[in-house]
Amino acid sequence: MSAFKDLFDLKGRTAVVTGGCGILGRRFSEGLAEFGAKVAIIDLDQQAVEAAASDLAARYAIDAKGYACDITQPGTIRQVASAIEADLGPVSILLNNAASKTRDADAFFAPVATFSAETWREIMSVNLDGMFNVAQVFGTLMAERGYGSIVQTASIYGLMAPDQRIYEGSEYLGRAINTPAVYTASKAGVIGLTKHLATYWGAQGVRVNTLTPGGVESGQNETFKQRYGARVPLGRMARADEMVGAVLFLVSDAASYVTGQNIAVDGGLSAW
Repeated sequence: MSAFKDLFDLKGRTAVVTGGCGILGRRFSEGLAEFGAKVAIIDLDQQAVEAAASDLAARYAIDAKGYACDITQPGTIRQVASAIEADLGPVSILLNNAASKTRDADAFFAPVATFSAETWREIMSVNLDGMFNVAQVFGTLMAERGYGSIVQTASIYGLMAPDQRIYEGSEYLGRAINTPAVYTASKAGVIGLTKHLATYWGAQGVRVNTLTPGGVESGQNETFKQRYGARVPLGRMARADEMVGAVLFLVSDAASYVTGQNIAVDGGLSAW
């Protein structure tokens, strides 16, 4: 009789998490570490990734290391990939999770009529171009070995358009917010990229799936939480922890026959 729980065991595997210092990236890294994986944390700030990796190694008694990397630079990604494999071993799990909202919040939240081409390209260069850059490097390595799992983070707004009415009086960390068209377009692109790569690398044993989170609580005001929650069958926003179970399933052997899929962890929002 099969020991089904053993299918979730990640001991001996090396996992990479891009955007590893973010709200979801930190929780993904913790979940992978708890299930035994060695974890490489990639983000922009060297001090931040080193601190996150040190904390992870101490708490879960696993090997972890941080790497500063700009995912818009393919050459840098290749260098970091070589360093990771030298330090932690062959990568067989990739959480392609990094995304950007730019450092200029006013430009990011600008209305369609005045949204700049420069900001559009800046977001796309990370959210979609960068997603491909990372998948290209690590997915190719996996395909050469005949084994691996990639999970790419999209968004509920890659599946559906935002309801503009929920933003009336809504704030995030004290400022008015919305979801710009570039975010929706970039995350829809992630879902399409996943399907393409899943079929492209399927014969080489590499599985590629999308995780689509619904809205996660992370500093929104009560007005936003109430308006958003009213649109969700489960009646509330998500907690970051609630994304981790789906990731652990998708990267593990429990999902050995799952590829090209989009798992929406959205409280049922997309069902309406």
